[in-house]
Amino acid sequence: MEKPKTITPQDIKDQKIYQDWGLTDFEYNLISNDILHRLPNYTETGLYSGMWSEHCSYKNSKPVLRKFWSDGSRVLQGPGEGAGVLDIGDGQAVVFKAESHNHPSYVEPYEGAATGVGGIIRDIFSMGAKPVASLDSLRFGELTNDKNRFLLDKVVAGIAGYGNCIGVPTVGGEISFDPCYDGNPLVNVMCVGLMDQADIEAGRASGAGNSIIYVGAKTGRDGINGATFASSQFSTEEESDRSAVQVGDPFMEKLLVDACLEVTHNQKDILVGIQDMGAAGLVSSSAEMADKANSGVDLDLDLVPQREIGMTPYEIMLSESQERMLLCVKSGHEDEVLEVFEKHHLDAVVIGHVNDDKQYRLYQHGELVCDIPTSSLVNDVPEYQHDVVKPDRLKKVDEAKTPVINDVNDMVKTIIGQPTIASKESVYRQYDCRVQANTVVQPGSDSGVIRVRGTNKSLAMTTDANGRYIYLDPKLGGQIAVSEAARNIVASGAVPIGITDCLNFGNPDDSESYFEMDQSVEGISKACEKFDTPVIAGNVSLYNETDNEAIYPTPMIGMVGLIEDNQYITQSDIKAEGELVYVIGDTNDDFAGSEIQKHLEGQISGKIHFDLEEEFSNQRLILDLIHNHLIESAHDVSEGGIIVSILESLFEHNLGLKGEIDITKAQLFSETQSRYVVSVSQEDQAAFEKLAGKKAHLIGATDDSQQINLQLQDGQYVDDVTALKTIWKESLSCQMKSKA
Repeated sequence: MEKPKTITPQDIKDQKIYQDWGLTDFEYNLISNDILHRLPNYTETGLYSGMWSEHCSYKNSKPVLRKFWSDGSRVLQGPGEGAGVLDIGDGQAVVFKAESHNHPSYVEPYEGAATGVGGIIRDIFSMGAKPVASLDSLRFGELTNDKNRFLLDKVVAGIAGYGNCIGVPTVGGEISFDPCYDGNPLVNVMCVGLMDQADIEAGRASGAGNSIIYVGAKTGRDGINGATFASSQFSTEEESDRSAVQVGDPFMEKLLVDACLEVTHNQKDILVGIQDMGAAGLVSSSAEMADKANSGVDLDLDLVPQREIGMTPYEIMLSESQERMLLCVKSGHEDEVLEVFEKHHLDAVVIGHVNDDKQYRLYQHGELVCDIPTSSLVNDVPEYQHDVVKPDRLKKVDEAKTPVINDVNDMVKTIIGQPTIASKESVYRQYDCRVQANTVVQPGSDSGVIRVRGTNKSLAMTTDANGRYIYLDPKLGGQIAVSEAARNIVASGAVPIGITDCLNFGNPDDSESYFEMDQSVEGISKACEKFDTPVIAGNVSLYNETDNEAIYPTPMIGMVGLIEDNQYITQSDIKAEGELVYVIGDTNDDFAGSEIQKHLEGQISGKIHFDLEEEFSNQRLILDLIHNHLIESAHDVSEGGIIVSILESLFEHNLGLKGEIDITKAQLFSETQSRYVVSVSQEDQAAFEKLAGKKAHLIGATDDSQQINLQLQDGQYVDDVTALKTIWKESLSCQMKSKA
């Protein structure tokens, strides 16, 4: 590429260089004619391209995001800061957020996933909270493809490599596989932190003359304008842009966590604001911090720590090098902050000051290289309205076919061996889930659980998504996404208290894709209001397409729940013989979007059924049963149907089960919502049945036979539990080793 200094503002206009950076003709003319009343130079054009990207500005998704329900009595900080904050009592707060790193993880899966973990952790400690847990939500194409096996292997290694080194336990997550993710995997990561409410920080740069301090790693040429890269779709005809992917250093991030928390906790009186340098790097953090305070900044780029020589203003400002933070500190107190970072062996440099004329000015080598209104980078981004057109496939929807099961034993083996259903132990055993010594329930149960030290409380957390349901019915699918997350939280003994999200969709210019996003958000919001789980933070990832083929619309829900008393912590595995096994909720012929439909038909279709009121009622019942000490285990019913949930509950302790269930062979695999498999001690049977009423259906009792023996409406299902467990546990790792 030509040196920026050789490219004049007129060249940028005439050659339409701005289009390569994601700016449209309309946007460029708006900047030139209405905002600056002149042609922007190379650096200024670059800054606008990063800040006006979808990844930073949400210019295509704001009308939809306004539909989210973000209220609630626990909300201390909603959307708009680095992460959301909820009150958990006793002067404490939980802080959490999720982010996507989809595009970088396809191009460079190890570093893309690793830096996704690093970025979300920085969002948490920038609020003044200590990161205590992380989770992930992953989507890949089928493992019959060499590329998909490579992506899964390297993405998991990246998550493990970064999280394990920095010392934040990975306590939960989920992985699914569908052909639509072949050219565009989804890598969503969530981090949860704990803090005292008095320590909440914000990303603001206010007070004329106050200092702007750069801390952390030196700036390099990795990840330059990654925000624009993340706001475009892929093409198999084009070479992947690896330069837009950052390289992370978890050991430096650990130092950064400790140093920043020391400043936020011990020097609150002199710290004005703090923010992560995430998407769009230094320009994003500095402009957003100043704009929130209705201020401007003057920055000297010669002072920015750089690891490469000859970096241009464009490169310095739009680099997304990792492990960097920006602080605003009261004038006269800079040395007190610098000493903290020096003690932790981190770069910390005053690179500029807050001004009161609201201008955003950059200097290099004594020359003014940028002079634009700060608010124009953040607030003057055009907001686009899109047509919302219902896809033809949703205008007349038939009921899904009921599958014909010729051999129920073979079908059970097939379904539990599908990569979406099979055990993910081969993945999560790579994660350190016990570091910090707070993990109560580790991966493998419905939710991860972390104790809140110094109290008798814990936090449950989960990530959930099902793009198949959204594809078939965006609004009901959105409700189901929140409900499934809530079921996992409730089954752990927790009360759901809030969510974060990653909205993974295709091109917003496609009116049908926009319909999917619009309707799913309406569904998510309705369920959140019903469950009193406000949306307090999130992320939008659009343009998840390759060669104009979009993924399933896949909003990921990250949910946190509060366990008020640790005696209520409940796990999914049945622990002893002689326990009575029940299903809570009715089973119907719900095969649309199911795992068995995908397997038998090679595609998904049909009408989705869901009743939000019934979902809420069943969740309240499960919590009542737990709080009354009437159930020994609880496991939600989701992908694969009730047979999968029953078997998963038996596997851990190699138990058998004999009983009768009033459903057909096909309904073993039905994915009717709002159901749980629970176990009850025999002495509690009467009290349990009195409280559960008609919602509870007795299946049978566990034994030491290691056999499952179920009488069905249309026959009997008998098989060896230990053999089934072997298939379930080994299937994913076997498929990873196979050759296409």
